Order: sequence, then structure tokens, then C-alpha cells
Amino acid sequence: MAGKSERISFPKAVREYVFDRDNHQCKSCGQTTKLSIDHIIPLASGGSNDISNLQTLCSSCNSQKKHYFDPRFNRRYD
Repeated sequence: MAGKSERISFPKAVREYVFDRDNHQCKSCGQTTKLSIDHIIPLASGGSNDISNLQTLCSSCNSQKKHYFDPRFNRRYD
């Protein structure tokens, strides 16, 4: 069984790609300020640093993420 992926600092090109792909909007609420890159499936839950596992979230949604359920993956964030 593979170990947990290491947390990395995303290169500027990756950050720009994810923000552009997500139209510079939070994928949860649509906010366009205080945006960050987030792992859809957390590293601690077996997620990876692959670009397909990254999304744009605002700081508010990112801080509340553990309380929400992502139906795309049918699993909890925590």
C-alpha cells in the first residue's frame, strides 16, 4: 500500500492553471476573492498532489470544508 502523499508548495504555473480552469471562483460558493488551492480529497485521506485533485476555494469555504460532504466522491472531507 502506498504511503500518504507529501504536502508540497504548488509552483506558480500550477496555481495559475487551477485558478484559470476554475474561472478564478470558489468551486463551493462562487466567491472571487481570498482564493486558495485546495486538495479535493485530502492528502491524509489518500488524495494526491495531482492537478485533477486540486480545486479553487475561498478562505471561508476552505476553513469550513471539514463540515461538508463532497458528493462527487461520496466521502467526507475529514
